[in-house]
Amino acid sequence: MKYALMYRLGLTPWEHYAEVAQASIAEKLTRESADRSNRPLGRALDVGCGRGVHSAALARMGWDVVGIDMVPRAVEAANRTGLQGVRFEVADATKLPQAGLGHFDFFLDVGCYQSLDAIGRGGMGEGVTALANPGATLLMLALGPTSFHRLTEGVTHDQVVSGFPNWRLLSSEPADSRGLGWPLKRSHPTWYRFQLS
Repeated sequence: MKYALMYRLGLTPWEHYAEVAQASIAEKLTRESADRSNRPLGRALDVGCGRGVHSAALARMGWDVVGIDMVPRAVEAANRTGLQGVRFEVADATKLPQAGLGHFDFFLDVGCYQSLDAIGRGGMGEGVTALANPGATLLMLALGPTSFHRLTEGVTHDQVVSGFPNWRLLSSEPADSRGLGWPLKRSHPTWYRFQLS
């Protein structure tokens, strides 16, 4: 899998983006938490968590967090951080029900869905739905397709929306593109926010 190979080679541009765009991502997560001010935050699943940067941010806000990634090396690094309130597991985002993770109130995906093929995206959409508590929300950052799709992958707005048929799209807005570099800057990164119907 290309994602695992990039970890082996030490090529992880998404981690550089997470650092550069940390403030704008934190703003999105803070808004998500604030929207639940009248109820407990509950459980959050960080899908494709990598080394756990976003999982850590969620835990600091008071979420009970599980981070999953398919790359054992990434999960091992995440576990070494010793974060309180976070559990990291090696798991396949396209086969979530089989992972025994329980149910969640919030799902975060910073770039996982867009890297999957059509079958994988279908599996992830079904899995997230199966693990969602009533009223759950999903926040996703996805790159759009470009002429450099072999390098950047990417999904269209319609592919994102159709992948979650039981969810209502609450908003879609441009994401901070600083730190993406070429050719990712051409991918029109977008934040999507859904709620389970």
